Amino acid sequence: MSKQVSIAIAGAGIGGLAAALALLKRGFDVRVYEQAPTLAEIGAGLQISANGTDVLEQLGVLDRVKQIACEPTGKQIRLWSTGQAWNLFDLGATSVERYGHPYLMIHRADLHRLLFEAVHEEASGAIKTNARCTGFHQCDDGVTLLFADGSTSTANVLVGADGVHSAMRQALFGPDRPQFTGCMAWRGLVPMERLPARLRAPVGTNWVGPGGHVVMYPLRRGEILNFVGIVERDDWKGESWTDAGTREECAADFKGWHSDIHEIIQNIETPYKWALIGRDPLTRWSNGCVTLLGDACHPTLPFLAQGANMALEDGLVLARCLEKYDAPSAALQHYEAARIERTTKIVRGSAENAKRFHNPTLAEAAGAKDYVDREWQEDRVKARYDWLFKYSAVRAAI
Repeated sequence: MSKQVSIAIAGAGIGGLAAALALLKRGFDVRVYEQAPTLAEIGAGLQISANGTDVLEQLGVLDRVKQIACEPTGKQIRLWSTGQAWNLFDLGATSVERYGHPYLMIHRADLHRLLFEAVHEEASGAIKTNARCTGFHQCDDGVTLLFADGSTSTANVLVGADGVHSAMRQALFGPDRPQFTGCMAWRGLVPMERLPARLRAPVGTNWVGPGGHVVMYPLRRGEILNFVGIVERDDWKGESWTDAGTREECAADFKGWHSDIHEIIQNIETPYKWALIGRDPLTRWSNGCVTLLGDACHPTLPFLAQGANMALEDGLVLARCLEKYDAPSAALQHYEAARIERTTKIVRGSAENAKRFHNPTLAEAAGAKDYVDREWQEDRVKARYDWLFKYSAVRAAI
């Protein structure tokens, strides 16, 4: 495609910035429109597996990411009541040997800031903040973007990377049908210095229990611990990540859980809560010269730790397709075809993992051990994760 083609991206999240960086490095004219007035430190931890760090290396930022991330030695399963631990899989050097790239754990704000800076270095005026795109009009040679303040802008291609509540998705396909999953999540950060040595290990831990689970792992070179606790509750349905709760309320949701969980909860600076909302995967992402990316087209539950990785993959594959194919509409169709099967499988697999993590069999200690031995035995773990980590957005067929 001619590098004179202009590409507008609605949304400067992880996926939108990854797409912008990949496109700028290929010489395209790119403009990113972000509704927030300034860059803010929101969210908490992200797990970037080998398929995601493959993209970061291709974007030229992996070395910088390594300086602010944490590289775990492995992941483990622990039982909610006794704390018994099982090795899930090795990481560190093993991830590099097996999949070609490291597995990193990073604060979302750190990765976001780094990608923001990298885009700015490529094109200082590429990102426009305080610009909320509310819709668009298509014509034969491109798209007119409509903004909340009444202004407009034109481009040859529009990419909706505006997240789970995407206005671009609604403009393309109408309102979605979100469904409350019956689960709500707690998240919080704990300075490692507040915790005993046994809770500072450089590993990711999935605690599993009847009706709930906890994920915890180190961030920022091991300086802070990321805590995410999921419980089955139907009295909180706010989807915002910025609704604060209390340590007491969080602890009550994990009554009877191992003392390590409660020690972590009591040291969380501010616990936030949000409802987990499920959405059916879209069967189409594109129409003409407009397409979607990341959570705008395949929002997923966090039970495979692949949300950010899918957005990174999308951004790179989209750039490759726009570089390869002459007509924008053809490029977007190839992008969608290259990505939709994989992302749909991840969305469905994440939902299945929730059932596995919360199985009622885990309530009884004896039955729980047999259940974990069976569900997390080596062959089953490989079947659930190898296909995720082996994928390469750099080499995938387009």
